[in-house]
Amino acid sequence: MFFVDTLEFEGLGNRSYLVGGPRAAVAVDPPRDVDQVIAAAAKRGVRIAYVAETHVHNDYITGGLELARITGASYLVPAAAHVSFARTPVADGDTVTVDEGLVLRALATPGHTPHHTSYVLEEDGRGAAAFTGGSLLIGTVGRPDLVEPRLTEELARAQHASAHRLADELDDEVPVLPTHGFGSFCSSSQAEGDATTIGRERTANDALTLDVDTFVAEMLAGLDDVPAYYAHMGPANAAGPAPVDLTPPGRADAGEIAARLAAGEWVVDLRSRTAFAEGHVAGSCNFEGDGKLATYLAWLIPWGKPVTLLADTPERIADAQRELARVGIDRPAAAATGDPAAWIREGERLASFPRARFADLAEVRGRGEEVVVLDVRRDSERAAGHVEGAVHVPVHELYGRLDEVPSGTVWVHCAGGMRAAIAASLLDAAGRAVVAVDDGFDAAREAGLTVTRP
Repeated sequence: MFFVDTLEFEGLGNRSYLVGGPRAAVAVDPPRDVDQVIAAAAKRGVRIAYVAETHVHNDYITGGLELARITGASYLVPAAAHVSFARTPVADGDTVTVDEGLVLRALATPGHTPHHTSYVLEEDGRGAAAFTGGSLLIGTVGRPDLVEPRLTEELARAQHASAHRLADELDDEVPVLPTHGFGSFCSSSQAEGDATTIGRERTANDALTLDVDTFVAEMLAGLDDVPAYYAHMGPANAAGPAPVDLTPPGRADAGEIAARLAAGEWVVDLRSRTAFAEGHVAGSCNFEGDGKLATYLAWLIPWGKPVTLLADTPERIADAQRELARVGIDRPAAAATGDPAAWIREGERLASFPRARFADLAEVRGRGEEVVVLDVRRDSERAAGHVEGAVHVPVHELYGRLDEVPSGTVWVHCAGGMRAAIAASLLDAAGRAVVAVDDGFDAAREAGLTVTRP
């Protein structure tokens, strides 16, 4: 018998796995904060004998090198991956014995990267689980455009072939356990569902139901923007990431917060968008701790810019620090918790801005008031319909394009409210009058606003 423990990282839309038998296990695509992998192994009472990477990751910093160092495990990395550290290179067909009767077999599945490798767990000689990384995902595949633009079509065709190889070599009942596809921008489209098998993918995955030319054309046409911080993840992983430091950051008082803002550093408020709108430090930005904090903060912030974190509790700071470390934002410059009134100097006041619904926007427009409507959704979302007359700047581009937003009060919206809150905080920090529309986009048409297609 074998076990598979799944470690979920909702903020990044990824999963890692600990799989093994009664005595030993292998960790697949571990996160940078490896303590939770070690804790999972301790709970099972097994030693981590192997750490396996499916590829050099582009969306997060791996903990594989550090986990192998701490545990003494063999570090399995695809042989064709160009890395600067000692590892156990694995090529197509290589096997390792994880525990009695449990063998891990490497299966070359290029496409997401040229060197991408899946791992098939075999129990007594039969395939029992497939760890497919960024190859075959739930209803989709990993995107092929993260390595080099000139290789994108070639890798897209390789993805199609790799999906077919997995389907050809494995039985229908074999579970497919990918790393990406749960909200990660490494997925070529959003996955549907929480679990799948080879048999289900045969009937539901475009890579297995469409001919290669149709599949490639449709996938390439549907690729969305790539988070800017991805450019830093691959090189960091290839060089060998440094151990993560999760010790608490120093406490910032009101004077230090003001000084850091004056120096052009980022002060990030992790509280809910409701609380932020009601009162916040002028110049700070709002990235909700419960949202896609790491993805959007790392996407928007100038790389390497110091970050000070503000939150209700020390626990929220610790959670954010852990999540940000996964994408290379290693150490907050400082942090503060508690009552926001303590984050400003004597004589200063907290800033605020109103929140609204699409019905409120319809009412304002109905009165003939001139307002700027700013749509901060991605291009692919806007293509499905947008509020007539809305200016469009995707949230991940807004920081560098603030001067393109027309003068006047800005009513900013996204698809649900989280990204609108980020955008509103950026506009507010820049001195603009702003209203954050905290509403689902479907409510725009219901409110009587005209929704058109580009």
